[in-house]
Amino acid sequence: MRRETLPTFVNIPPDLAEKPLMSHVDPNLKHMQRALMLAKRGLGRVEPNPMVGCVLVSRGKVIGEGFHGKFGRPHAEVEALTDCKKRANDPRGCDVFVTLEPCSHHGKTPPCVDALIEAKVRRVFVAMGDPFAQVDGQGVEKLKAAGIDVKVGLCANEARELNRAFVKRVTIGLPWTIAKWAQTIDGHIATRAGDSQWISNEKSRANVHQLRGRVDAIMVGIGTVLADDPSLTARDVKVKRVARRIVVDPALRLPMESKLVTSLSAGGPPVTVIARNDENNAVQRRELEEAGVEVCAMAGEHMLVDALRSLTDTHGLTNLLVEGGATLISSFFAKNMIDEAQVYVAPKWLGDAQAAPAIHGFERTLMKEAETLSLQQITRFDDDVLLTYRARSQIK
Repeated sequence: MRRETLPTFVNIPPDLAEKPLMSHVDPNLKHMQRALMLAKRGLGRVEPNPMVGCVLVSRGKVIGEGFHGKFGRPHAEVEALTDCKKRANDPRGCDVFVTLEPCSHHGKTPPCVDALIEAKVRRVFVAMGDPFAQVDGQGVEKLKAAGIDVKVGLCANEARELNRAFVKRVTIGLPWTIAKWAQTIDGHIATRAGDSQWISNEKSRANVHQLRGRVDAIMVGIGTVLADDPSLTARDVKVKRVARRIVVDPALRLPMESKLVTSLSAGGPPVTVIARNDENNAVQRRELEEAGVEVCAMAGEHMLVDALRSLTDTHGLTNLLVEGGATLISSFFAKNMIDEAQVYVAPKWLGDAQAAPAIHGFERTLMKEAETLSLQQITRFDDDVLLTYRARSQIK
């Protein structure tokens, strides 16, 4: 794999590979950058919590550091204090660099502000405030009330970019949505007969499985299930999260003999079907539910977004991967529900005007009417190229 970045774009997301981020000008910046690098280690393991890193510094020397490693386990600040003690260091009077406002409420773990106050730290640098309603400024205020100096905003943009999915979920109630597809260089995702295996090469497909192994849910339309009978699981990679498998199936046509349904009896990942709230589907719904399928029945023209909002609330979805087909991907674009697009372009062409496009249903007569995305990154897998785009609405 060869990754190429575009230096002319200022909104390129941080590389998920761990690279030392150093500053020879501002030591405070250096320590916060280290905290951000540590935070990235929680990707795919901490959701629906945010990724957080923390560094403790005394007289210019790092005396402890930590990050939130997994949902339900100690937060970054507590991990850093624990590391400090393991090093036989005293945290009293130290400076704390943390990528997100310390929590002030009891959840899976005790409040981190209490741990910092008890440790008698001198000053806390916070990259960004926590938009979660049970924190949202209260952590900063509690630290200040204890006489601790708090400074907010160092590396704020980087911190917000790191936790963009978390921020979207807690502020809007929807997950960060990634559309993924593979296409030929002339823009087709399948032949006119519906054949699509395989457009991309093995390295590209392996990268998709890595993505599957760190998202909360994978969504396809019923057409894709009927055509390909997919398993929608991450294979031959280290799985950080077991993704819920979601099928948009308004008329409940999901076959009982499909891999998605039959895998449930063998302990496979959960399956959810989004369907219309229709009494005529009562028999199919009962059969699916008896097989272990969750049926999310919705009514009205906003069925898709209402269902997604409900599932986000119920299951804490933070990152959603929409894999197709074209009808489902197009419906997401039509509703401005796509935050990121990952497009694998293979060095193949069909030259057939009737072959299936990735997106359809938009009648644009003028090029100036075309919707535009912002290119964030280019990654090469042999002769395949992965183009990662961001929706303009997500460019800050």
